[in-house]
Amino acid sequence: MVFGRRPPAPLLLARFSGLRRGACVRAMAPPRCFALELPGCTLAHFAVGDEAPDARPDPGVAALLGPPGRSYSLSVPEAGGAGCAARVRAARLHQRLLHQLRRGPFRRCQLRRLLCYRPGGGAAGLQHGFLLRDPRDSPDTRSALLALLDACPGAPRPSLAEFSGDPLCRLWQLPWERRDGQGWRQLGRERVVPVPEPALHPVVPDLPSSGVFPHREAARAVLEACTSFIPEARAVLDLVDQCPEQVQKGKFPVIVIEGLDATGKTTVTQSVSDSLKAVLLKSPPSCISQWRKVFDDEPTIIRRAFYSLGNYIVASEIAKESTKSPVIVDRVEVSYQRMENPGCHVVDASPSREKVLQMVLSEIQNNCN
Repeated sequence: MVFGRRPPAPLLLARFSGLRRGACVRAMAPPRCFALELPGCTLAHFAVGDEAPDARPDPGVAALLGPPGRSYSLSVPEAGGAGCAARVRAARLHQRLLHQLRRGPFRRCQLRRLLCYRPGGGAAGLQHGFLLRDPRDSPDTRSALLALLDACPGAPRPSLAEFSGDPLCRLWQLPWERRDGQGWRQLGRERVVPVPEPALHPVVPDLPSSGVFPHREAARAVLEACTSFIPEARAVLDLVDQCPEQVQKGKFPVIVIEGLDATGKTTVTQSVSDSLKAVLLKSPPSCISQWRKVFDDEPTIIRRAFYSLGNYIVASEIAKESTKSPVIVDRVEVSYQRMENPGCHVVDASPSREKVLQMVLSEIQNNCN
């Protein structure tokens, strides 16, 4: 693989909690921890459910949760271990809430990402959500939130809570619960307290089932769960099912060119293909590239499943075409790495187009013989 040095983007070429007394009684549970996204892509951590008498949350957290104004948390259970269909429903609901919280009566509010997790990690208790802060503390915001959640169909149902301060400068979370036929009601209050930052980011235990797919069947299961509302998912699956489980490169060289936009990658790819009389392949492959916009508008888990399966299709095409001629691949270095460990080389992409092409062809000749 060859890496082109031209700041800022390289060109790569590859050869292939307890309740307060007097509150409504609920089942006792360990404290829930939260990671709140702050300006500058930093995180602040706090917990709910601990009765530590003198604990105070981080001042930055207190400024976002306490008065003046009022903050609300909305969380969507990830349904860990409940199968792909449940995870897809949760991801789509999370995305729908994000879109709706950016419009209408919520446009005057501040919106931040919020992650709820259990101490000690584990995917089962993970909930992705949002912190909505209304600097004016308008009762219309609460009414709009309750109406928004009333309109959410079926499971999983998002959880809602609001935050409040008291004269002693303590912060409290006040959960809301909706009971069929009885409307919404608050369930007492729980203390907001500081919590140490975990050694690992809370989402790390959930990565294998949230968008990092260890094998083809894991990605396939996600698109299978989407066929009822994304018709194109069935077409992608049909193409994937035509690919062999195991692929092996042919005798001709496979050159993968990778790089960010504006590094000359497309120009070099086409020129190298013409010079070597090679087959040019792209990722995602042409057989599914017309559906990119459909899947790009979906949540991360669906979008990544689409591109992951596209890589398997390209890998199959590489194996087939490399038995007949050299193959040039525009962006799937991942597919190539599934076949063998590629050698990596660096090409400076700052000179003229002709010079870059000459250097790339020289690298290919020196390493493909």
